[in-house]
Amino acid sequence: MSYEAVRKDYVKHTLEEADCLTDPIEMLDQWLKEALQDSVDANAMTLNTVNAEGFPESRVVLIRQLDHRGLVFYTNYESAKGSEITNNPKVGVNFFWPALERQVRVRGMAKKLSESESDAYFNTRPRESQIGAWASIQSEEMTTRDQLEKRLEEFQSKFEGQEVPRPPHWGGYLIEPNYFEFWQGRASRLHDRIKYEPTSEGWVFKRLFP
Repeated sequence: MSYEAVRKDYVKHTLEEADCLTDPIEMLDQWLKEALQDSVDANAMTLNTVNAEGFPESRVVLIRQLDHRGLVFYTNYESAKGSEITNNPKVGVNFFWPALERQVRVRGMAKKLSESESDAYFNTRPRESQIGAWASIQSEEMTTRDQLEKRLEEFQSKFEGQEVPRPPHWGGYLIEPNYFEFWQGRASRLHDRIKYEPTSEGWVFKRLFP
């Protein structure tokens, strides 16, 4: 099938000004909860950073917390994304929920969570994932899969019979947002787009041309 021949009309929902909440974080929370009713993967978001050469980098991570401060995800601080955030904390994320014909874009500044918050979340992870956080030298090259398997065995042995502590190089980031855009697919590509931006009096939203 030719890519040019693929067509889909979006007709499930609309996004009117009357549907928009005052706080975009509450709006995102509402849309996330609706999406999670349809798919357990709805908390997946594409994280965008900028590398040392000035090129954008994208990968999918999972939002693990959403509150008045912003969006939280967890990763290896020494990974490519961690290094990029250290050099440039300006990041963007994108959610796309095909079943609901919705998309949300968020921009903001990323900073590390407190160690206590990262510890608390790490302690909820399955043991295999905890050990994996120690075993994987994330983003580094390896010659064969056996290198990873050997490191897994080493850390399984090291922590046998005891709780697995959080590695110092692993933890959470909080994205403090300064821009939201809510997109609702509509027929004939005449989509609804609502952007939120902060002011001294709080968030304001405006409609954009599709």
